[in-house]
Amino acid sequence: MTDPARLLLTLSCEDKPGIVAGIAGTLANSGCNILDSAQFGDPETGLFFMRVEFAAPAGVTREDVTAALAPVAKRYGMDWGVHDATALLPILVMVSKFDHCLLDLIYRQRMGALPVKIVAVVSNHTEAKPIAEMNGIAFHHVPVTRDTKAEAEARLLEIVAESGAELVVLARYMQVLSEALSKQLSGRLINIHHSFLPAFKGAKPYHQAHARGVKLIGATAHYVTSDLDEGPIIEQDAERVSHANSADELVAIGRDIEARVFARAVKFHAERRVFPNGVKTVVFRP
Repeated sequence: MTDPARLLLTLSCEDKPGIVAGIAGTLANSGCNILDSAQFGDPETGLFFMRVEFAAPAGVTREDVTAALAPVAKRYGMDWGVHDATALLPILVMVSKFDHCLLDLIYRQRMGALPVKIVAVVSNHTEAKPIAEMNGIAFHHVPVTRDTKAEAEARLLEIVAESGAELVVLARYMQVLSEALSKQLSGRLINIHHSFLPAFKGAKPYHQAHARGVKLIGATAHYVTSDLDEGPIIEQDAERVSHANSADELVAIGRDIEARVFARAVKFHAERRVFPNGVKTVVFRP
């Protein structure tokens, strides 16, 4: 006997009475069984967000459910979609010389802990090439200089199209992307960095933090926008440190935090748990 199809509905719209009832009733009338549901009405923006995972009975397709939900979606002016909850999201990883986030994503993918498929690695250096090739991932060396930035970004977009990547992640990619590229990949581009900004900018931020005696270090994952490191935040974490920790120990602790925060952000996006809400996000954590 074939297992029921696991599908996922995501929606956002103006917050009005009857949305949840309309969705639940339509799914029930289609013979679907709700497995998980989360919703949030933001009183500040007046928007409503909902994520529903459900099982469709044999013979009922994603297209059937989409057609059934269409009248409800039209009634409330929803931005919505019905997706395959078991699909792996194809992602492209960009990296420079620090490989801890790349290695962590590869390992989590191999374990089945991330619902993604890494389809390509792009780097402005060659250090990550053996890692990609060892794991059967296409590697693309795209050098970047001030004079070749436009050509490099054009090549990146070609690789995104050729690989079928639906998400690009900056796994400690140490180049600033242009405003044009950030806009073109809006909502499909995630970055990770330490959480010292704006206090400790530039080179060796952990060493700067150590010199100032910080007691808390962390990492932030966010969507990339034309405003450098100021895009909507997806995930953050922090860890206490003390005067006894050396600068090198802060670097090691920081890299561990970066890797796990980055992985969670990628997972939340791949599972369609993240909803844009102005300059911030709504994240339905599992």
